[in-house]
Amino acid sequence: MTYKGKIKRLLPGGNTSLGFFSYFHYIVDLKKANKVYFLKGGPGTGKSSMMKEVGHTMTEKGYDVEFHHCSADPESIDAIVIPKLKVAMLDGTAPHVMDPKYPGAIDTIVHLGDYWQEEGLRKNKDTVIESIDENSKIYKRVYKFLPAAKLIHDDIEWTYNQAMDFLKVNQLTNQIIARFFSEIETQEKIAIERHLFGSAYTHIGHIDFAETYIDAADHIYFIKGFPGTGKSTLLEKLAVRAIEKGYDIEFYHTPLVPGKVESIVIPELNMAFTTNNKFKDKETFNLNQFLDIEKLNKYQKELEYSEVLFKKLIDDVVYNLQRTKKNHDLIEDYYVPNIQFEKIDTLREKLIEEILALE
Repeated sequence: MTYKGKIKRLLPGGNTSLGFFSYFHYIVDLKKANKVYFLKGGPGTGKSSMMKEVGHTMTEKGYDVEFHHCSADPESIDAIVIPKLKVAMLDGTAPHVMDPKYPGAIDTIVHLGDYWQEEGLRKNKDTVIESIDENSKIYKRVYKFLPAAKLIHDDIEWTYNQAMDFLKVNQLTNQIIARFFSEIETQEKIAIERHLFGSAYTHIGHIDFAETYIDAADHIYFIKGFPGTGKSTLLEKLAVRAIEKGYDIEFYHTPLVPGKVESIVIPELNMAFTTNNKFKDKETFNLNQFLDIEKLNKYQKELEYSEVLFKKLIDDVVYNLQRTKKNHDLIEDYYVPNIQFEKIDTLREKLIEEILALE
């Protein structure tokens, strides 16, 4: 029976309270890569489809592949990585522009715009311009609602924070660090950090692919706690200790505040710590046990109001992302009939041959 490669689904960029935030430069280490393809071209030129088909072809041939999804439209792909071959294929257009650093030696630009028929596109010039400009305006609203949602979420965190016994949280944190890191061997190397998003706000709501990158670990631990109870800080402290010991870390961040951590994976220890409720059946470290319920009850009405308000703001974000998706689909409708897909199919087969030859 032929071995089929595994798919890991990740999120390199996100709609956040800071606007569009990119961890795109963590997709692949350009200095260590054998080949990186940068796909250039407008909407509907087949960048995502190209990457999907190349990725699925490689999994059929037994290679594990990372699919890096678009935060605005999770059905779309921003990049693929084939770790064994050290090959990546990236969307090199805005807003996640990552330009070639070592042209020719490692990087290759693939111009899918060479396969469109400009004459057909120019006939719909005014509609295309109007739709693209309208999307820009909608995103401005999205990036007003998300900072507003963060302010409300800050209030929710503050409310729980007031009722927490952080001395006990620190004691538990130290116990966890001692349990997992006191007896492991220190590696004689500098640890490598990789930062990506653990989830995203999209036109279909809040999504994540955690099962594809956390389930790979044999040892998974769930950090339980309401907002403001110290989950992200605990994860950061665990990561710092692992890095001091020389172990590489994958950080998965929250979409609202991209500096906050949702999960960490330590591949060399086959270990993951996560706040994702999909893993609540795993061994749990419960920070809620350190809440003073009497103190919390004093703020119950304010807390409930803030939670309703936060949900409303996120619902508005999702609604506006749905509007951008409709506009994007409309734009693609004008591009697709004017793309020479048979030539792109030929190009794709050529690229697959190039990639396989690297082994």
